[in-house]
Amino acid sequence: MSTLVSNEVSLEPSDIKRLSSLCGPLDDNIKQIERRLGVEITYRNNDFKVLGDPSQSSGAAELLKLLYIETQPVKGKVPILAPEQVHLAIQEAKCLERAEAGHYGKEVHIKTKRGVIKPRNPNQSQYVSNIVNHDISFGVGPAGTGKTYLAVACAVDALERQEIRRILLTRPAVEAGEKLGFLPGDLSQKVDPYLRPLYDALFEMLGFEKVEKLIERNVIEVAPLAYMRGRTLNDAFIILDESQNTTVEQMKMFLTRIGFNSRAVITGDITQIDLPRGVRSGLRHTIEVLKDVQDISFNFFNANDVVRHPVVARIVRAYEEFEAEQEKVKAEKALEAKNNQLRENPHK
Repeated sequence: MSTLVSNEVSLEPSDIKRLSSLCGPLDDNIKQIERRLGVEITYRNNDFKVLGDPSQSSGAAELLKLLYIETQPVKGKVPILAPEQVHLAIQEAKCLERAEAGHYGKEVHIKTKRGVIKPRNPNQSQYVSNIVNHDISFGVGPAGTGKTYLAVACAVDALERQEIRRILLTRPAVEAGEKLGFLPGDLSQKVDPYLRPLYDALFEMLGFEKVEKLIERNVIEVAPLAYMRGRTLNDAFIILDESQNTTVEQMKMFLTRIGFNSRAVITGDITQIDLPRGVRSGLRHTIEVLKDVQDISFNFFNANDVVRHPVVARIVRAYEEFEAEQEKVKAEKALEAKNNQLRENPHK
């Protein structure tokens, strides 16, 4: 574990308007730097102190100097330093290094009616660490591994820390063998059952009344994936649940909605795809396309990570073994067919 160091920097010349522009409304710009670089920044007037890992701390101090230069008056008017400018400056800075794996488990403690939420195994710890330290994170694995629950917990924590302004939860409204049209009510009532797991997690963490108030104020938005088209989501924590049921086009559409100072978590189980036969899962496709893209993390869970009733882990393991055996049989049959073809047509 690295020793924390403190770097002090005085921004000259001292100018209250320029300092206000640098810090942003409610210190939003400072908070963005803290979150992205994993440091703690305190200041009094034009004297700033940065506490953190040696490389991150010195890098953040240099970044403050560079951003302060951007606030120089133009024709007597101090320009407003937008979150987008801060975001791009951090992206370009050499100091943007990711925190150590496992750092998150000690960081986030969300008190709920059921106690404090924290990762319960190494894979969950890595997953949560990736969520904190990456712009886009994928959690892929079977039911009961905490993918969605921990993602919602991270979103609630980010909102409580004022790192983001709103939470957006979405999932594709794909039928698991039944049709939406047979459900009673209007579109909102038809779609609501698909979003219920997300509501349940929020109610447990924040309480029913608080969630209702936040939804009324649009601080929390729960909507079907189809409603995302055409939007750009800034200052938001976005969770796409059940992403195995997105098409390739839907997944691309979702990923390109993400704006400045936003984080996205995509969860799904590629063994439970409910798409029509012949339609490729957007999650499967994305794992192949984005596996080497910077600032995107992938966590893969298995039966050993299941934190529900022990029988759930045994069920998942049984399915995994059965499917592996089926793949083995299929491969053997394909090889046998190929050998037969070669015997029948030796010159081919």
